[in-house]
Amino acid sequence: MDARPAHSWLALSPPVAAARAAGRPLVALESTIIAHGMPYPENVRTAREVEAVIRGLGAEPATIALMGGRIRIGLSDDELELLGRSGQAHKVSRRDLPAVLASGDLGATTVAGTMICAALAGIEVFVTGGIGGVHRGAPQSFDISADLQELARTSVAVVCAGAKSILDIGLTLEYLETHGVPVLSCGQDNFAAFYTRDSGFRADYRLDDADAQARFIRTKWALGLAGGVVLSTPVPQAAALPREEIDAITGQALAEAAAQHIAGKAVTPFLLARIKALTGGRSLATNIALVKHNAEVGARLALALAHS
Repeated sequence: MDARPAHSWLALSPPVAAARAAGRPLVALESTIIAHGMPYPENVRTAREVEAVIRGLGAEPATIALMGGRIRIGLSDDELELLGRSGQAHKVSRRDLPAVLASGDLGATTVAGTMICAALAGIEVFVTGGIGGVHRGAPQSFDISADLQELARTSVAVVCAGAKSILDIGLTLEYLETHGVPVLSCGQDNFAAFYTRDSGFRADYRLDDADAQARFIRTKWALGLAGGVVLSTPVPQAAALPREEIDAITGQALAEAAAQHIAGKAVTPFLLARIKALTGGRSLATNIALVKHNAEVGARLALALAHS
């Protein structure tokens, strides 16, 4: 049995290590969005732009991936390029971490995988596009993202544009409620739905100010209430897609996935690619805009937490 402590698997990049030594807050970023969520070269360009947004606000981005048997906390430009170009990166959630680390293969972390690695590295804020959730048809398929269970157990604040609109958002919120995961909203009362601003479902609490968000999160964890917090913020209005349009396109993409017997990890990348094609590329522009906006909200939260 390997008796090494968990943190010994971590490899901090020089900028991340320097930021930590200087007391600057870190913001975790996932790598699945680079390897599986967007086409090249938009994926790498977006990753660099998101990192620049976070640095511009005074925090340090820490994009997380698995490389050479280590959990890399922070990536160089060359490593971002490798992830974006390779096409060979494993999609890494909780169950996949041991296998990909043990093999030394290239791995891109999902929301769940990134939360685990961020917590190991002591990073409190993680910015993503949208969380996974309960898939449509889950009462028959039992297809529920591991992201939701990770939110129930791992104490990281997750800033997102709500849940991907390909999901059953009502059931996703019910699952989070059952497992005691608070859902905060920033900028509106309702939970966001990724490509579109409004899911039609209310968040638990609306907190627009980063200091108020930080006080809520600190209070939760100080009470010994382990687990994450979801902070939903809607895509900027100018980049949002109409709800009726995205619902119709999502329905078509889901039908195509079912007809082609696409299941498991392959579902989300297939649906995102089909939605991009069916919207003539507009969904990709929306995805990029929402991730950048989430990075702004996440950086402000990280700064507020650092001073709380």
